[in-house]
Amino acid sequence: MNNYLIPANSKKSQLILGFFTMTDLILFGTGVALTLILLLIVESTDVTVMLLILLPALITGFLVLPIPYYHNVLQFIINVYTYFSGRRRYIWRGWCIYGEDDK
Repeated sequence: MNNYLIPANSKKSQLILGFFTMTDLILFGTGVALTLILLLIVESTDVTVMLLILLPALITGFLVLPIPYYHNVLQFIINVYTYFSGRRRYIWRGWCIYGEDDK
């Protein structure tokens, strides 16, 4: 009677609170920590300076918002960064199942 089918590859159950990965929490925690340090160091009553101090927390908070397809976009940004920042090495094996040296 109480037979429930739960997919084995459910990704939402692998996320923290159903929304965040460990990378998300580290990123957001770093932004908040940097903002707190800046708030303790900089003494200012100017609104623009306060907004600049709050920017790390605001930017990282925006980056980890649980919006649809967020992790796909994050992976795309990581792939673009890796492509343009690292040395590219392409290995071409051709269409054959065996390499030319394997004769």
